[in-house]
Amino acid sequence: MPEALLFNLNFLHPLLMWGLLAGSGYALFLGIKAKKTRTASAEDRKELIKGKFAQRHYLIGSGVLAVMVLGTLGGMAVTYLNNGKLFVSPHLLVGLGMTGLIALAASLSPLMQRGNLIARKAHVGLNMLVMTLFLWQAVSGLQILNKIWTNR
Repeated sequence: MPEALLFNLNFLHPLLMWGLLAGSGYALFLGIKAKKTRTASAEDRKELIKGKFAQRHYLIGSGVLAVMVLGTLGGMAVTYLNNGKLFVSPHLLVGLGMTGLIALAASLSPLMQRGNLIARKAHVGLNMLVMTLFLWQAVSGLQILNKIWTNR
């Protein structure tokens, strides 16, 4: 592969992940609105239902899951193509952990649709952990990008 292409691929993963962080924040916002709809009074619920927050949360959340899995694998692939090996670092391990956590959180959807409160609380807790780790990943990812940029 041409060296310039490989160098430019280094920036695809971070761009994708920053977009994913924004998408995750939007999914969080929709999840909060969906809860507000579920717990609102009958009169307020009529107005909130028009926003279709639960359906939009489910749709955006599914997209976040797909992009997280593909972004994780893609980031690992680009690292391997550029270096002939993966660097086992906190950034890699936390990214893999986040991918597992978000998949676990998504797998609770059928139980939540049946009204299981424990599944709902676990879903929220797992996703809050993912968002916290994601913020740390953004910082550590910028450090990695800086290292790539200065070593070019």
